[in-house]
Amino acid sequence: MTLSLIRFLRLIPALAVLMAPMPAASFSRIKDLVDVEGIRNNMLIGYGLVVGLNNTGDSLKNAPFTQQALQTMLERLGVNTRGAAINTKNVAAVMVTASLGPFAAQGSHMDVIVSAMGDAKNLQGGALLATPLLAADGEVYGLAQGPVAIGGFSAQGAAASVTRGVPTSGRISNGAIVEREVGFTLANVKNLRLSLRNPDFTTAQRMAQAINRYLGTPAASATNPATVNLLRPASYTDIVALLTDIEQLRVEPDSPAKVVIDEQTGVIVMGSNVRISTVAIAQGNLTIRVTETPQVSQPQAFSMQGQTQVVPRTDIQVDEETGKQLIVINEGVDLQELVNGLNALGVGPRDMISILQAIKAAGALQAEIEVTG
Repeated sequence: MTLSLIRFLRLIPALAVLMAPMPAASFSRIKDLVDVEGIRNNMLIGYGLVVGLNNTGDSLKNAPFTQQALQTMLERLGVNTRGAAINTKNVAAVMVTASLGPFAAQGSHMDVIVSAMGDAKNLQGGALLATPLLAADGEVYGLAQGPVAIGGFSAQGAAASVTRGVPTSGRISNGAIVEREVGFTLANVKNLRLSLRNPDFTTAQRMAQAINRYLGTPAASATNPATVNLLRPASYTDIVALLTDIEQLRVEPDSPAKVVIDEQTGVIVMGSNVRISTVAIAQGNLTIRVTETPQVSQPQAFSMQGQTQVVPRTDIQVDEETGKQLIVINEGVDLQELVNGLNALGVGPRDMISILQAIKAAGALQAEIEVTG
């Protein structure tokens, strides 16, 4: 084996490292970033009855709509119950909701959600009767029926009860049949709009540039931060083939600096672009703890005088948390350094919310704070 061959074999591991593909962790496919105009779901809703419950349905005295619906249904079947006293608890009035997917064909199936309206305790073992499902235009697009499957349960005895999940809401898999299609012909469309799920000027422009580079023609243009207009080139006979090709293109999405705070749960989510100016932070709470330990004072045994009394005993403790120190966070730190600095103060999520809002009020936080909850 020659010396040059030995040197080449030694270089193979280093060359393999240099030639390995770099991961594109920050890149996303266009199909994961946008919604296509015209391709959307349609919400359906209906009112129906669930029967076959084991004495866990609506009490008809407290739910008059259940009684009216039951009487109307029986009349359609030739049973007259007007003026009769109906006292069943095996029926529950429910709202039925479903999502009609795009391009759903007539006769296809979809899932439905069944939710109790009255004071029913449990829908377990019940079956939904035929319920028309209406869209916003008032037309019937589906028909739902079938046994209801719930994800929880409820059991009770004379002195205790247990409930897991929500037994008054359930699902019927493939429980509705599509009766009417939503008319929309995608193949003949010459231009479409791509709607960004997270509107951003930079992301929209990058997406248009990536599409134009792939097609070799200016077919895409960013009209606003939420919309990219797509024109079908002459080389494509239909828009479906065009969407199939461009939806796999990868784009690096950009996002604004934002801090999202949920005050109800104490959850804080900070974007990677959050930056702050030089600021000094000190955190400390004044905690006053008052403990009441009343004692009973009573006279000596066989004493003819004195009364039994309750004597109050109060213990007050003040904790100023003197161990907290002032910490300096330098200008331009990234998200990791900001989190490490706040964690160094030993604060919890609730106190961290107050600190972030105070930094924003001081003008040192270059990010938008969005408070939810």
